[in-house]
Amino acid sequence: MAKTFTMDADWLCFDPSPSKPGFVPPPGAVDAHCHVFGPGEQFPYAPERKYTPCDAGRDQLYALRDHLGFSRNVVVQATAHGTDNRAMIDALVHSHDRARGVASVAPDISDDELARMHEAGVRGVRFNYVKRLADPKPDAYYRRIIEKIAKLGWHVVIYFEAPDLAEKWDFFTSLPTTVVVDHMGRPDVTKSVDGPEFGLFLRFMEENPNVWSKVTCPERLSRSGPPSYDDVVAFAQRVIERFPDRVLWGTDWPHPNLSMVGHMPDDGALVNMIPRIAPNEEHQHRLLVANPMRLYWPE
Repeated sequence: MAKTFTMDADWLCFDPSPSKPGFVPPPGAVDAHCHVFGPGEQFPYAPERKYTPCDAGRDQLYALRDHLGFSRNVVVQATAHGTDNRAMIDALVHSHDRARGVASVAPDISDDELARMHEAGVRGVRFNYVKRLADPKPDAYYRRIIEKIAKLGWHVVIYFEAPDLAEKWDFFTSLPTTVVVDHMGRPDVTKSVDGPEFGLFLRFMEENPNVWSKVTCPERLSRSGPPSYDDVVAFAQRVIERFPDRVLWGTDWPHPNLSMVGHMPDDGALVNMIPRIAPNEEHQHRLLVANPMRLYWPE
């Protein structure tokens, strides 16, 4: 019998009717950071989850892709599903090769299972250090995973908050794979873009050419708020200007865990931010097409 899930009382559901963006993404553009949730009756949420979301399945994701003018997606495993990657894999299998995935796995995963995931389109694993969303593990736990996935050419996605970078510096800088940082390491945008905290993140990228960044989630980072999220623009611009070949962009649909932020963004408005953070067409093409294709569809 299918299990019924009740979403958290304060959960904010995605906008079912986002605006059509005025900015038209270049042909082949990739939404390189998004998720699927359930449906819970088909793909149950993990018993150890720290939140229960609304269902947000692959059909809704791909309808949004088409509405916003994108060609492909990178579907990142959501913590509500733990290491059960079936919902994410199902989205990849039904994408007609227009999606790749980032999984969450445990060290005891078999090589055969990793091979099947690779065949389905998985190209990376995610390590979540945000304590309100996950329970970070010791470094040795993650190293055992890296030993298994490195031979497949997969990369590692790390999600952390700005104060965590100094603490995890030695581990993060020792990773042998390509490393993709979610949301610019969640900078405090009330501080200066030229200040020491964001300076440490820029140094992290400068000194480690294997490190990439997603210039994503103004709705999470902003204090000035929608629809323009003005206080985030300078941070994203700085990363794109300095590292144009190592940046990615994504919607973060369906925008999980925004109850503390207090609003659900309009995905069309988020797309309209792209020319503000990447003002010239060359940077837009690298951000949306060349970089994600090189990382996720290199063959």
